[in-house]
Parts: sequence; structure tokens; C-alpha cells
Amino acid sequence: MTVASPADPRIGTLPLRRSPLADRAAELAARSTDGPRGVRLAEEPFLTQVNLRVHAGSPAVARIEHALDLALPHHEPNLVSGDEHGAALWLGPDEWLLVAPDGHADQLIASVRTAMSDSLGSTVDVSANRTTLRLSGPMARAALEKICSLDLHPRAFTPGHCAQTMLGRTQAILWQLTPEPTYRILVRDSFANYLADLLLDATHEDC
Repeated sequence: MTVASPADPRIGTLPLRRSPLADRAAELAARSTDGPRGVRLAEEPFLTQVNLRVHAGSPAVARIEHALDLALPHHEPNLVSGDEHGAALWLGPDEWLLVAPDGHADQLIASVRTAMSDSLGSTVDVSANRTTLRLSGPMARAALEKICSLDLHPRAFTPGHCAQTMLGRTQAILWQLTPEPTYRILVRDSFANYLADLLLDATHEDC
């Protein structure tokens, strides 16, 4: 995330964090629609995101799962365990993304490193790499299908699934939360405005 620190907090002004789409919150809300053909778009800034690498067959996996009270999906690709308040997203055979509310990175990293103390692996706070867009509403899937080549039909992509994919010309992590559908889209900060524009165009081009 972009961090703006206009003044030293010791002289009375607190540092400010500023998300990539902070200036567009009102615009995104105004251009969202409700109803049977509705689509809503908003930013969810500052989610905790921790990248975890460990061999799926390592004995550390069970200890990590116990420490986090969360399974690491490894029997099938592109699955998510947990929910939007705390989840592990499968990114590869030995890679997961741990997602939690703002402010949980240190706790997650400490728990995982303790569990991996005698095993090979790594855990890194990558929260600043990406912001998150929340796309929801009855027509959310139709909008995504205009910019994504994945099969997003419920027969192939359902709540509890995620995928690393291209949306337009940028890479993102797509995660379906609910059947409505509701999606979280994790995208690098530098591409957030581009993707927001792309999604806005996709949601309104048929109106």
C-alpha cells in the first residue's frame, strides 16, 4: 500500500496509510448498482497477506495448521480454506497465501515460524504488494467474464475456489466468496486503478 507520512508523529501528526484507490471510494460507490442486474465494486484496503512456502509433505504442515487453526489446502489445487475473516489460498504445490484482517501479519508470521522451526520453508509479509477489490452482485460474474478467460460458471468455479489469472492485461488472484456471487480480487497496487477502470467499463457497457 502507498504510505504517506507528511510529518513526524512526535510533533503531533500521525503517519497516514493511503490505499491505491482511496481517492476513488465515492466514485466506486456511486457507480455501483443494486437490483437483479446489479454490480457493486469497492476496495478492501490493508488486508493482511502473508506468503507461505513449505513442502506439502513436511511434518511442519500439521503444526502450522494447528497453530493457525486453519487447513492448508494441498490435496487439490486452487482451493481456499477458511473464510473472508481468515483464509489460506492455494497458490502452488508448496505455496499458500494467508489472508486476514488488517494488523495480523506479525502474529501470523510468528506462529508459522515457530511451527516451522525445524523445517525448510519461508513466510513473508506481502500485505503491501496488493490491494483488494470486492466485486459482488447478480451480474458480477458476467462482468468478470468480459475480462477473464477462466470458466467462471458455477460448474467450474464456486465459493471456496481461487485462481491466479489474467484480468485484462494484469495478473491478479481471483477468489470467490459467496454464490451471489461475491469475489475478492487481489491485485498489485500499481495496477489497481487500471483494473478498477476495466471492471467499471465491463459492468456498465451493457447499460
